Amino acid sequence: MAEEKHQLIRGLTLIDTISLVVGTIIGTGIFLKTAVMSQNVGTPGLVLAAWVAAGVLSLAGALTYAELGVLLPRAGGEYVYLRKAYGDAPAFLYGWMRFVVGSPGSIASLGAGFAIFFTSFFGISEPWVTTEVNVFGAVMPWRFGPAQLVAVGAILTFASINCIGVAFGGRVQSVLTFAKVLGISVIVVGVFLFTPSTGWGVVPTELRTANLTGVQAFGAAMLAALWAYDGWNNMPMAAGEVRNPGRNVPIALIGGMIVILLIYCATNYAYFHALPIDEIAASTAAKPVATRAVETFLGEGGAKFVTVAIMISILGALNGSTLTGARVPYAMARDGLFFRRMSELNSRARVPAFSLMVQGVIASLLALLGTFDQLTNYVVFASWIFYGMTTAAVFLLRRKMPNAERPYRTLGYPVMPLVFVLVAIWLIVNTLQTNPVEAGAGLLLIALGAPLFLFYRRSAKPDEER
Repeated sequence: MAEEKHQLIRGLTLIDTISLVVGTIIGTGIFLKTAVMSQNVGTPGLVLAAWVAAGVLSLAGALTYAELGVLLPRAGGEYVYLRKAYGDAPAFLYGWMRFVVGSPGSIASLGAGFAIFFTSFFGISEPWVTTEVNVFGAVMPWRFGPAQLVAVGAILTFASINCIGVAFGGRVQSVLTFAKVLGISVIVVGVFLFTPSTGWGVVPTELRTANLTGVQAFGAAMLAALWAYDGWNNMPMAAGEVRNPGRNVPIALIGGMIVILLIYCATNYAYFHALPIDEIAASTAAKPVATRAVETFLGEGGAKFVTVAIMISILGALNGSTLTGARVPYAMARDGLFFRRMSELNSRARVPAFSLMVQGVIASLLALLGTFDQLTNYVVFASWIFYGMTTAAVFLLRRKMPNAERPYRTLGYPVMPLVFVLVAIWLIVNTLQTNPVEAGAGLLLIALGAPLFLFYRRSAKPDEER
């Protein structure tokens, strides 16, 4: 029987779903974040430890999300789980955060990361305008030029691609994921085959991040690494469009996270094999650590070739984030808790096209306003508040829905979700201390959703839950 016009299409296969996990996670972080992490903690061993800790933490979250995803396999991801566990208010504030901060901020930072490589590749990276602005008493740099225009162009292009249909978006994701894994493989294999080891050292004092204790520095490095892992939670947002979700959702989440952890550790080990840590710490967006590592065995021409692969990698994450992020305001609108037009599906492809385009416009504005590192810190802090709440929801839903069918149950329960929640609390507190401007902006925007929630709760009649 044909699906009704108001229903989403379950068009994502297992391969598409795994590609959505891997492809959304691997974006800019693995190529750009090792430098700032080296500045934070100062030694290769601690940098690698931060990557492992962030990966294990993200895996613990994925193990829990897999249970929630098969229990409630509907569009909206965390919004659906939070609403079932805590009620409308926390779910709405999460959805509001995703709408104004999480999804557009993530997409904007990916667009900014793509622009860094694109403009560097073509030698057009100089901004037209460079100035400083005062944000909550802190002076922040602001630039406008070709990089910002490239970022906006990429964002709006993938918003348009995903309006064509979820199956088409899934096929694009699979192709881009294969290309990015191939590019990373060239870096890792090439370094170990052709570049002699440099030996590990310690970051010079002038390159170290100042005024951080040992614990704070490790937390700041973890925050940077968590950006590289961010996206493991995205796939369940599109669970309403995954075929056989009881099987495919947990396989894709858990298997994808294990693959990512291995790739990230191997890539960073390759960086430290090829380059001294002071050179890694001194890397910039104009010439990131990945490019420096490749130049040790392929020279400038080879580095340009891999830079193309890196740009494809970023586009894969941009496509996945665009596809999944628009499903949260769609789900909220279907429940009568957000602008009704967000719930509309176009008649042919049955995707939330209006939600996709609004998300693209907000992301474009953020890409014009912020730098890459500002945007990533902004997104990770706001998101982890709700990651912790969502993971804790597994405890509540086992009590509220003890007899519900669960084709998959969280491995390591209750230890794994409990550790995740505790570390999430520590990470949030640490970020408030080390990145107060970005954290304060995220908290303020989340709080701005409260009056909007009160308006919708009083005036909107929820649609029948499907």
